[in-house]
Amino acid sequence: MTGHPGLVGLQVRPGHPDFLDLPWDLPLARWGERCARIVEVTRGVSRHDVLFLQYDRALYVVKELPPALGEREYGALRWLEDRELPAVVAAGHAHVRTGEGDASVLITRFLDRSLPFRTLFENAGLETYRARLLDAIAGLLVRLHLAGFYWGDCSLSNTLFRRDAGELRAYLVDAETAEMHEPLSDGQRRHDVDILEENVTGDLLDVAAMLGLAPPPWLYETGAALRARYERLWSEITREEIISAGESWRIHERIRALNALGFTVGEVKLEATGDGSRLRMRAVVTDRDYHRDLLHALTGLVTEDRQAALMVNEIQELRATLVRRENRSVALAVAAYRWLNERWLPAIRKLAPRPGTDPAELYCQLLEHKWYLSERARRDVGFDAALDDWLRRFPPPAPSAPLPPPDPE
Repeated sequence: MTGHPGLVGLQVRPGHPDFLDLPWDLPLARWGERCARIVEVTRGVSRHDVLFLQYDRALYVVKELPPALGEREYGALRWLEDRELPAVVAAGHAHVRTGEGDASVLITRFLDRSLPFRTLFENAGLETYRARLLDAIAGLLVRLHLAGFYWGDCSLSNTLFRRDAGELRAYLVDAETAEMHEPLSDGQRRHDVDILEENVTGDLLDVAAMLGLAPPPWLYETGAALRARYERLWSEITREEIISAGESWRIHERIRALNALGFTVGEVKLEATGDGSRLRMRAVVTDRDYHRDLLHALTGLVTEDRQAALMVNEIQELRATLVRRENRSVALAVAAYRWLNERWLPAIRKLAPRPGTDPAELYCQLLEHKWYLSERARRDVGFDAALDDWLRRFPPPAPSAPLPPPDPE
């Protein structure tokens, strides 16, 4: 090996620090000797050295890899970002030379408000999320496969999760083994699911051992249950239907059904079947952000998709109320403006979310609280009464410093 220890090359994307202050001449395992930016956060398990770095209000993750592997993963994450798929964001990539040889260091933006899956099992207060975890990762894999992305090492350990209105949303973290194909073959897709089924069982066995628990009987059935979830969702999204020439209403029905699952339909393909009177219909979905995109277009709010679905439902209900009250049609955009200014903004001001808390998730908890109060009273108690009751039960913290602005998505 020739050359002095330090940076050989560094790629940094706009909107992120330059990272030039880091001790690039040292292997990652020794950065603690000279790097004051290192912080500890809740983390999963990694086969490589990983550190978390604080830059102002932003956290970044650095991972040391063999030289070619870091460049490969950096490219895979950029590919996913270009297609707006749920994954961590690549901020940069470094080629370094240390006293121990050449290495790659991948830099990603920490996924705010995310949890490694182990946290869901360690904290008894999060037991309700366990069953939803499988739906989240099955949905993530379906979405990746629709885009032509072969993961190659899909597992719970390589995934982070965010709360999403009582559900979970999964994000890819590790893409070292990824391959991009357009389209993905059925064989590649099945192999990816085989890997996921095996890895999930291993992940859960590791957690049971870590907690000192005997593996419960259901654990060994989890992989097969996950495969079944994946296959049901994949079948629903990709199935073809035969329709008669006069059944155009079934096209709109199919689009609405996929929208209800959160998927955006890019186009509907219609092909003649050969008998002259029937058509083969297939919907082409583009992403799973239908409600998220709709809410953003109406209000400018950036949320998770399940959160957005609940808020869009509120806007639709308000629109129906306005139609009855004013005895005229009301545009959805008008109802959204009223909802934003008469409900969302006043509620968030009163709830006063702590820094680091997701305001949208807090608002959705309030909606769930309203539902429980209404069930108990056997009538709609109303939003204002639910908010007042929530504030009595869970008073917001005393004001101190101004809340920081939300992190950009």
